[in-house]
Amino acid sequence: MSSNLAGKLRVGTKKAHTMAENVGFVKCFLKGVVEKNSYRKLVANLYFVYSVMEEEMERLQNHPIVSQINFKEVYRKHSLEKDLSYYYGLNWREQIQLSPFGKAYVERIREVAANEPELLVAHSYTRYLGDLSGGQILKGIAQTAMNLTDGGTAFYEFTDISDEKEFKNKYRQALDQLPIDNDTSNRIVDEANNAFGINMKMFQELEGNLIKAIGIMVYNALTRRRRRNTELVTVD
Repeated sequence: MSSNLAGKLRVGTKKAHTMAENVGFVKCFLKGVVEKNSYRKLVANLYFVYSVMEEEMERLQNHPIVSQINFKEVYRKHSLEKDLSYYYGLNWREQIQLSPFGKAYVERIREVAANEPELLVAHSYTRYLGDLSGGQILKGIAQTAMNLTDGGTAFYEFTDISDEKEFKNKYRQALDQLPIDNDTSNRIVDEANNAFGINMKMFQELEGNLIKAIGIMVYNALTRRRRRNTELVTVD
C-alpha cells in the first residue's frame, strides 16, 4: 500500500519552498552574487546540521521508518569537511561555530530523533532531495561567482551516485512505501515545512554580511571608475 508521501511532500511544501527561494541571500546567490565569507559560514552551519542528522540516522538504522530512507550515498558530512578545509584551512575545526538559527536547526533534529524519529524523514527529504535537485546549478554559480578553480564545491558533488535522476526516483519510491498512516504522513509534511522555515531563518542570518560585502563591492567599482575617469582627464 502506497502512502503517496512523495506527492504529499511536493505539494505540501510548495509554498514554503518558494518562500525559501525568495529570501534575499538565496535570490542573490541564484543571480550570481556570492560573498565568500558569508558562504563559508553557511557551509559551517550545514556541516553541523548534516553531522547531527547523519549521526541520528545511523543511530536509528534499525528503525522501521528511518531505515527505509537512510541512503548513505547522499551523506554530506565528509563533503562539507573538504569544503571547510578549503575555505578555512586545516585548522577549520577551531574556527567554525554555529549561528543562533543553525543551533536551533541542530536542536530540532536532536529533539525529533529522540521523541518522534519518523519525522527525520522530513529533514532528510528537505535537505538531500533539495541538494540533488539544484546541486549542479548551484555548483556552477558558486564556482563562477567566487572564482573557484581548485575546490570549494564538494558539497554539490555526489560521487557515489551515477544517475541522479534514477536515485531521486528510488528515493521517492522509498517515501511512498513507508509503513505509515495518514496522520503520520501529515505530521511529516508539517515537519518539512518547519525545516524550510528554519532554513529560511538561517539564510537570513547571513544577509547582513552579504549586504555589507555588496556595499563594499559597489564602492570599489565606483571608485575604480572614478579613478579611470581621473586618469583619462589627466592624460587629455
